[in-house]
Amino acid sequence: MNIQIPEYRYHTLVVTVENKSGVLARVASLFARRAFNIESLAVAPTDDEQFSRLTIVVDLESAPLDQIIKQLDKLVNVVEIRELHPGHAVERELMLVTVSAEPDRRDEIVEHLDRAGGKVLSVGTDLMMLSLVGLPARVDEFEDLLRPYGIVELQRTGRVALATLDDHDDAGR
Repeated sequence: MNIQIPEYRYHTLVVTVENKSGVLARVASLFARRAFNIESLAVAPTDDEQFSRLTIVVDLESAPLDQIIKQLDKLVNVVEIRELHPGHAVERELMLVTVSAEPDRRDEIVEHLDRAGGKVLSVGTDLMMLSLVGLPARVDEFEDLLRPYGIVELQRTGRVALATLDDHDDAGR
C-alpha cells in the first residue's frame, strides 16, 4: 500500500466571508464537527466593510485539504476560498511577551531582541514587555530563547499571509 504524505503538513487558506455576526462561530463549528485541526487562525475586516478575511492554517494530518475546502465552501457566508501555496506567500506573526528581566540581565535580553528584529515596549522594575513580528518559525525560536529568562505572559496573533507579488501578477494576466 502506497500512502501519500503531503510535502507540507500545514497549508494556509484565505477565506473571505461576509462580515456578519456568527460567521466565525459557524466556521469554528465546522472545524470542530469534522475534527479538522486549526494550527492558526487570524480574523480581521478587509478594506471593504462588508467582508472579513480569515487566514486559517490547517493541519493536513487531520483531513485532506480538498475535504476542508469543500466543507468551507458549503457555508452560506463564505464568499471566496484561496489556498496560499507554501513558498508562494508572505507570512508574518506578531508576538507580545512579558519576561522576567532582572536589571543585570536586560542587556542580554535586548541583544537577543535586536538580533531578532524586535522592540522593547515597556520596562518595569523586574519585567520587560517585548514585541516581535516575523516568520512563524522565527517567532517560535525567539519564544524558546526567552524561556530561560521566565515568560510571565505571552500572546501571539497567529499567521497572517498574502500571496507573493509574482502570484498576483500571474493572476492578472
